[in-house]
Amino acid sequence: MTVEAAYAACRVIAKREAKNFYYSFRVLPQAKSDAMCAVYAFMRKADDLSDDETISVEARRVAMAEWLGAWRAARAGGATDDPVFVALGDAQKRFAISDELLEDLVRGTTLDLEERQEGVAPVVVGEDTYQVYETFEGLYRYCYLVASVVGLVCIKVFGYTDPAAEKLAEETGIAFQLTNILRDVKEDAERGRVYLPLDDMRAAGADVEQIVVATDDGVVGRGVKFLVTREGDRAKAYYGSAEKLLPMIDADSRAALWVMVTIYRSLLEKIAAKGYPVNERVSLTTVTKLAILARGALMARKLKGAR
Repeated sequence: MTVEAAYAACRVIAKREAKNFYYSFRVLPQAKSDAMCAVYAFMRKADDLSDDETISVEARRVAMAEWLGAWRAARAGGATDDPVFVALGDAQKRFAISDELLEDLVRGTTLDLEERQEGVAPVVVGEDTYQVYETFEGLYRYCYLVASVVGLVCIKVFGYTDPAAEKLAEETGIAFQLTNILRDVKEDAERGRVYLPLDDMRAAGADVEQIVVATDDGVVGRGVKFLVTREGDRAKAYYGSAEKLLPMIDADSRAALWVMVTIYRSLLEKIAAKGYPVNERVSLTTVTKLAILARGALMARKLKGAR
């Protein structure tokens, strides 16, 4: 398989699945856009293996181990006809993306397959058991692995020279994942997971049972409302890191980061405007996303003309 064909296959995956992320890929130069599609396709495969609820958790662990083994063998120089591995290997060479970052990326997708997760406590509500992070520090570690690592890979592709960009990319990832958590409270609860920390619940006068009930009937009590608003305020604060990161990124990639950040921050703003509902999945319309993309494309042209 040629590298060009491998990248084309990854782009098909990204265009079909990436939703918010693909809009930002479209305002990147071709080589960087290709690399982002390869990274996304790799991440998508890891997510799909981890989330396949048609098979047991143990079977998912086996499938993940086999897939990781195949990727590691390909990285070691073994022959492969997997287009994702071919494209990702080329992207790693072009943009100095380390195996360590990608291993961390996979660790993030497989956290929910671990028998016992660090900092996670089981909470029983009626006949159901929910996995809940005990502290915000534990939740931050989870967000780092599932989102900040993605941000650190992204800036490798985008380009930067100031090492301070790495911490800002980490915190931007935290903002994105907290936004996802606030969007997906109901969906996560249906899967037996609550990503709102127990220490924050206690401070807000809320508990897991109140959250679960609210995801069902939509009646959000004072404690739960205080809790989700607090997490929303945290996310808003972390978006400040995205603003500081933007000028540190290479000019030809700045518009892509702006599109990504603007889509996610706009989603958080819409969730907040609706009062942080926990019984529905708030999303941006395609029209809104396309409007943001159009502004990003204009920004990219201006930045290109200024160089």
